Order: sequence, then structure tokens, then C-alpha cells
Amino acid sequence: MSYSFLFPGEPAEFDPGFNGPIKKRGCTDIICCILFMAVIIGYAAVGILAWLYGDPRHVLYPRNSTGWFCGTGPNKDRPNLFYFDFLKCATSVNVMATALNGFQCPTTQVCVESCPGDFSALFVDAYFKKPAEVFNQSLCVPSVDLKAPGLVSPIWLACASYLFFFSLLLVLGRCLPDITALGNIPDNFANVPGLPSTINDTINVIKNGTGDVVNGFNAREIGVRIFEDFASSWPWILIGLLIAMVVSMLFLLLLRFTAPVMVWVLIIGLLGAGAYGIWHCYWEYENHRQNSATISEIGFTTNFQVYLQVQETWLAFLIIISVAEAIILLTIIFLRTRILIAIALIQESSKAISHMMSALLYPLVTFVLLLVCVAYWGATALYLATSGNPIYRVVALNSTTSGCQSINGTVSCDPQNFTSSAYPDCPSASCIFIKYNDEGLLQRNIFNLQIYNAVAFLWCVNFVIALGQCTLAGAFASYYWAFSKPGDIPMFPLSASFIRSLRYHVGSLAFGSLILTLVQVVRIILEYIDHKTRSAQNPCARFLMCCLKCCFWCLEKFIKFLNRNAYIMIAIYGKNFCVSAKNAFMLLMRNIVRVVVLDKVTDLLLFFGKLLVVGGVGVLSFFFFSGRILLPGNTFRSETLNYYWMPIITVIFGSYLIAHGFFSVYNMCVDTLFLCFLEDLERHDGSLQKPYYMSKNLMKILNKSNKAAKTDRKKK
Repeated sequence: MSYSFLFPGEPAEFDPGFNGPIKKRGCTDIICCILFMAVIIGYAAVGILAWLYGDPRHVLYPRNSTGWFCGTGPNKDRPNLFYFDFLKCATSVNVMATALNGFQCPTTQVCVESCPGDFSALFVDAYFKKPAEVFNQSLCVPSVDLKAPGLVSPIWLACASYLFFFSLLLVLGRCLPDITALGNIPDNFANVPGLPSTINDTINVIKNGTGDVVNGFNAREIGVRIFEDFASSWPWILIGLLIAMVVSMLFLLLLRFTAPVMVWVLIIGLLGAGAYGIWHCYWEYENHRQNSATISEIGFTTNFQVYLQVQETWLAFLIIISVAEAIILLTIIFLRTRILIAIALIQESSKAISHMMSALLYPLVTFVLLLVCVAYWGATALYLATSGNPIYRVVALNSTTSGCQSINGTVSCDPQNFTSSAYPDCPSASCIFIKYNDEGLLQRNIFNLQIYNAVAFLWCVNFVIALGQCTLAGAFASYYWAFSKPGDIPMFPLSASFIRSLRYHVGSLAFGSLILTLVQVVRIILEYIDHKTRSAQNPCARFLMCCLKCCFWCLEKFIKFLNRNAYIMIAIYGKNFCVSAKNAFMLLMRNIVRVVVLDKVTDLLLFFGKLLVVGGVGVLSFFFFSGRILLPGNTFRSETLNYYWMPIITVIFGSYLIAHGFFSVYNMCVDTLFLCFLEDLERHDGSLQKPYYMSKNLMKILNKSNKAAKTDRKKK
């Protein structure tokens, strides 16, 4: 049945010169192509500026409180960083800001040659001693000279007041405590009288083994153990992923033989599940007929188990399931021909892939391009976040004197050449890193450049996905429009389609990607607004926000569907994006029932395929990594793993990605052959002048045939 009266459009007309993707075509959507190239050039310029002015060492390497990196320059012989009060690191509120600031926790930090290996703290008698007798010069801010006259103890911000470290936990050059040795802390180190409350709190947290700091460092220990598990099990993880790849490939290739059986088994299983539900509801209904209260007697209650003891509840379930079962059964009866068409197209897609095995490898190209986009975006964001020269100011550790008050935080300094003796009226003066310069032209526009970086990244990602869809569509269209398969299939159809897409249709692919990117940007803005205003929203505002987010989610899904089919038409006919999108949409709407049936049957099969691959490989990996399966001659033992579930999760997640990559190619093949099939029905009538290109199985289902084939049979 055709729905052309609802979506008229213009059915495709017969073209005697058409026999597949058009070879003679021109560039499409040139304006959008120029805009996309301009954005790419601008994106490259932003990356260059970020590379020139940014310094990722702020994040990757430890840096002391004066802003100098450990292991370079004046700290060449001091590669490690020591924190005076690491509790403030673990309980820092803005974790992201701390990370982008090179783990500059709100506590004094110094570069040390090696991490201290003992635990010590200051007692009350330290207040009556000279600083040089109490503190260790190597654990003080470099600009502080403990032998300088006039320096009064204790100087808590300039030198470490207690030590806690065990050398096995060096993380990225930072001295971090080993929580497993908590019991080694002497009792007299907790609640030392006279110490500042913050230091006492820190010692108590360490002693008791509680608080965010312990959880943070326990997380680091877990991370080390997980890394050890990966290091010992990675060959077997790769074998598991290889098995997932082989199973996915075999599943797709065997669909040409197993698709009819699998589809009808799943359909019969669905009907059987519905029939069992009807029987069970009737059985429960009969059991509660005698001693059962009514809904009116129970009223409203939050204990839903009570409703399951009511006869009326099971009667309602019985009616609902019976109606659903009847609808499904009638739908299958009336749409059986379209289900057969969907099965035939799925079989034809499997046959097409068997003739173009290279198409199964194309997701690797898409993955590499997406990886380049993500790496460039991440590097640019990192360099932009660390741009700007560091600013140092003279800060007085003891600002009670008038000489210190006049210079405290107002005088710039150079940490390399700074000495506290230059300020005789303020012996506790120190050159401290304050912030990065944010007054330059680049620094004032960092936020705008980060926004540009994010939008350009989304556009590039969507373009890469669009390029892959258009390339695969062109290759599979070459298969369908080959009259004698496989003899008429052109050489290297995948490579030819890729070259055509890049040579002629960059503008069209960029146009569709831009529309999708704008919708995604709106969705991100809505999520940001919702996150920032959630606490101040009333029910009406929350409802409105929920409706907006739902509408734009649906719009994004629709645009992805429209773009996908537009790229297929672009790959075949070489027209611009708007014309291709309109033609594809009208063609699909004229065959809306076939679209729905094919979509659901394909989704059902692919879901079953993913479940088979991921579930099968996941169960196999569970039995192997848990030690329930022992291979002869295998040196790997599950007892050597700290957390055997981590390799299992990795194999399951990797298997899903592999299955998704293979099945996305198959899904694109089904969609392409379906559009070609609809075009074939509208263009041709099976005559000698207009023969069908579809397979014999499809013609048999539709009771159609080519007259040329009939003539040949009569001659025989």
C-alpha cells in the first residue's frame, strides 16, 4: 500500500543511463564547504595560539608554592614535591580547578630530593627554640633562610610542621602517604598541645584513618592494583576482544541463512511470552476470586504488594495483556508480507557485506579520525587552560610588623633571584606564586576560545561520522545497482565512494553536521542552565525545562535520522543536502509502513546479535578470569588478580564497542539497500526497458519479475 496521497512528492522517474552511484557529479553546498574550511583554519589557529602561550607542564609536572617546577631549573636536583598539609589536597572543593592548576593544593609545597621516610611533629618545646633547631631547611620554602636573624618560630606556612610519607607511593612525582601504615603513627602525635587546630585535625585524621584524605589515597591504592591486574591479564583481554570480533563477523555473514529462522523464532517467542502472561494472570485471578478484598476497600497505599492480592488487579492485567497480544497478532498477520520483505533485505545486506569485507574494517578509519579529533580538542583545551605567565608577589608569613604590612601582597618579585634578606624590615617575607596572568588579550578571551574549541570539536566529530555514513552508503549502493551480481560490482567500491565523498560533498556533509551540532549545543546549554538553577527552580520551571530537554532530544534523534538518509541519497545521486534530505524524506513517507517494519525487525535482530556477542563473551570471560576454566599449559592464574572483575568488565565493554562497530556497518547497509529498493520499485516495472535490480527473492515476495527472465525461461 502506498501513502503518496499523504506525502505526494515526485516519485523517481526512469533514467536509462542510471546504473548506480552517478560518476559525473559536481561539488555541492560550496558555501558551507567554505565555512567549514574557515572554521578548520580558525581551529588550527586557536591550537597554534594555545601551543605558543600554554604550558601543560603546569598540569603534568609538580610545582612548588613559588611556581617553580620540580626537577628543572633551580630545582634540578629536587624532582619530588612534598605537601605540608595534604588533608587540604584531598578535601579541596574545586577538584577540576585544582587539576588544571597542577595540583596546587591550598597548602605550602616544596621540592625535595627524596621524600621523607619518617613521621615527626612539633611539640610545645618547639616554640622556645630557634627555627634552625626545629625545622629542616630542605622542607622549607626556598626563599626562607632559617639562619636569618629575627625569624621567630614556629613559621607554619614556610616550613613543614609534621611529616608523613612512605616511599612506595610516588604518584607523578608527588609524595603521597601510604594509608596501610597508619598503625605506625605513635599515639603521642595526636592532639599535641599548642599546635594549631588545623594541624591537630590533620594528625587525628591520619591517626584514625578516617575522612576524605584516607578515601582519596585508598582510591589511589586501588588504582595501582587495577593497573597491576591489567598488566598481567592484557593478553587474555585481547584474546577476548578478538573472539568478540570473530563472533560479530560470523553473525553478520550467517544472517543470509539464519535471518528468517531468527526473526520468526523471536516473533513466536514474543507471542508465547504474551500467551504465558495471559494464562498466569487468569490463574492468579481465579486464585483470588474467593478471599480477596476490592480496590475500593483497600484504597490508596504505597505498599504495592497489597494490590497483587486483589482480584481486580489481575483482571486488569489480563485485559491489558490480552489486548496487546491481539494487536501484535493482527499486526503480524496483516504485515506478514512486509516482514518477509524486511527479512529478504536483511539477507541481501549480509550477502552485500560478504562481497565487500573491507566495509567491516571501515569503522577503524572512523575510530582513528574520532581519536584525532578528541586528542586535538583535549590538547587545545589543556594548553588554553594553562596559558599566561605566572605572577609572583612578596607575601609576609608574619604580617604583624609595620614593615611587613606595607609590602604584603603588593610587591612583585622574581622567585629565582628573591632573598628574604632584601627586606630587612620583614624577615618573614617570601616570594609566593599568586596566579597566572589573565590581563592579556589571549587570557581575557580564554573562555570564548574554549567555547570555540568545544563547538568546532562537535562539528568535526559529526562530520567524521557523516563521512563514514556517506562512504558506506556509496559502496553498498554500488552493490545494489549492479544488475548482474557480483560481476557488475565496480572495483574497490569503498575507496571510490570515499574519494567521491571527499572530492564533491564536503560541503553537504558539513551542512548536515552543522545542523546537528547546533542542536547539540542547545542541549548542552539547557543542561548547563538546569544544573545551575536546579536548587532555585519551582515545579513549573522544572516542568518547562524537562519539556524543552525532551523536545530537543527528539529533535536531535529526528535530525540524525534525516541526515543518515540524506547522506545515502547524496552518495547515490550527488545532489546537495537540502534536495537529498527532501527526496529521502518523501520517499520514506510514501512507504512509511515498510520503514517502520524494517526498522523494528532490524533493531530486533541487531539487539539479539549484540546480546549474543556481549553476553557470550562476557560469560566466557567470567568463567576464565574467575578460575572456573583452566586451559592446559596456561601460566595465567586468577589468584594473581586483585580484582578479577576488572578484566571481565573491560572485555564486556570492549565487546560491546566491537559489536556496535560491526553492526553499525550492517545497519547502514540495510538502510542503503532499503532506499535503493524503494527507488527500484518507483523507477522500474520489470519490462525489457525497465528491469528490476532487486534480488529474485524480493521479486518473488512481491510477485514481480523481469520480462527478460521470463523470455529466457520460455526459450529453454
